[in-house]
Amino acid sequence: MGFVGTVLGIFGFGFGITAGLVIGYYFFIYIQPSDVADPEIRPLVEEDQETLQKMLPEIPFWVKNPDYDRLDWLNKFLEYMWPNLNKAICATVKGIVKPIIDEQIPQYKIDAVEFEALTLGSLPPTFQGMKIYVTEEKELIMEPSIKWAANANVTIAVKAYGLKATAQVVDLQVFALPRITLKPLVPSFPCFANIFVSLMDKPYVDFGLKVVGIDLMSVPILYRFVQEIIKDQVANMYHWPKTLEVQILDPAKAFDRPVGLLHVKVIRALKLQKKDLLGASDPYVKIKLTDSKLPSKQTTVKMKNLNPEWNEDFNFTVKDPLTQILKLHVIDWEQIGKHDKMGMNEVPLKDLTPDEPKLMTLALVKKKDTNDAQNDKSRGQLVVELTYKPFKEEELPKTFQQTKTLLVRAPDNTPDGGGMLVVIVHEAEDVEGKHHNNPYVRILFRGEKRKTKKIRKTRDPRWEEEFTFMLDEPPINDKIHLEVYSSSSRIGLRRPKGP
Repeated sequence: MGFVGTVLGIFGFGFGITAGLVIGYYFFIYIQPSDVADPEIRPLVEEDQETLQKMLPEIPFWVKNPDYDRLDWLNKFLEYMWPNLNKAICATVKGIVKPIIDEQIPQYKIDAVEFEALTLGSLPPTFQGMKIYVTEEKELIMEPSIKWAANANVTIAVKAYGLKATAQVVDLQVFALPRITLKPLVPSFPCFANIFVSLMDKPYVDFGLKVVGIDLMSVPILYRFVQEIIKDQVANMYHWPKTLEVQILDPAKAFDRPVGLLHVKVIRALKLQKKDLLGASDPYVKIKLTDSKLPSKQTTVKMKNLNPEWNEDFNFTVKDPLTQILKLHVIDWEQIGKHDKMGMNEVPLKDLTPDEPKLMTLALVKKKDTNDAQNDKSRGQLVVELTYKPFKEEELPKTFQQTKTLLVRAPDNTPDGGGMLVVIVHEAEDVEGKHHNNPYVRILFRGEKRKTKKIRKTRDPRWEEEFTFMLDEPPINDKIHLEVYSSSSRIGLRRPKGP
């Protein structure tokens, strides 16, 4: 029976396969379904958004929404730059996070928290598209669609009580739609003062978290819990209209506005060198503040005097007291020929205490280089009194509209009604003249003359230059005279145009 059963089984298996193939082939060839309708062909543009999402789940924003522009060039840029950007970003993160960790760990009785590994991987984020908003304000609004499936590796080691535990973040994925606003736009690099970031929707964040070699995210309940916690926390902090604000430039520096006044009183000079043939000199002092577009100022000339007294006052507008330097040059006046330099010295404004007059006796030197052998020779001394008066907090510009004001109040102790007049020369259009294409502007006010730089080969120049005039009284009956000049490109020709 066993042998017969085996033979019959083999025979039945072979017969069943053969019969199944023949019958199936017959049905496939000769039997046609009768209830199948002709397929309906519709263009993709007629489908709704939900249907398109099901058909093409990874379709980029620039295809789905015509308001979004392609950013293939930016993705290619990131691809080439990512190895260096990866290192730079990781180094910056370490520099920011380490002091914070060192400050916080003592209260938790932790010995150390260190990065064992920190890399964002070899895969850069990709921009699926970007939308730009055009507004009437001085701002730039961008909405990029960002997707990042990174092979990052962030390993943190925690040491406490002689033990060590590690936590590793791997397989990071981030999908986000942020709104990035750069405002206000300013004429100083990088051309915007603040960055505002907010999220237009809850971000998608996924990652693996390994603690002591065990992936905690493999636990379904814990995985969903962590996902929702991250989404809700991020959304609560930065979901529009809430924003993350990052200040790039100080408002006063951003708009290139003065932050104070420097009062310089040139009192006297002592034991100056003899420069004239008759054994005397005709000295005057030339004063210049660095990083200022204003021309230098100078005292009157004291004829045939090696110990002159001036007692003359000068005011300068200060834009950055930490970097600006006051330069003082004592010069011998000559009626014919070049004036002779007698000595100089410099005073950094950061050495001055605000609102406190500082009497200084400066030794005159040939050059500011302390190692120069020519400085060993005595050239006399210059006595000056310097006072830096910063503007009050309420006087500083805080918004773009406030920076448009042309009159800035002077600090206390200035003459009644006095202050500072700020004139900003922006641009000109369609400057006349057949051969005149290098325009500049001359400004005349109360006998003082100022001049902008030349803009070459244009009839629509843009200067964006600022000029200040110190006033002892309000300019009620004064007028500012403006003249647009243009030097011809032809050699030897210079034809001014009227205001």
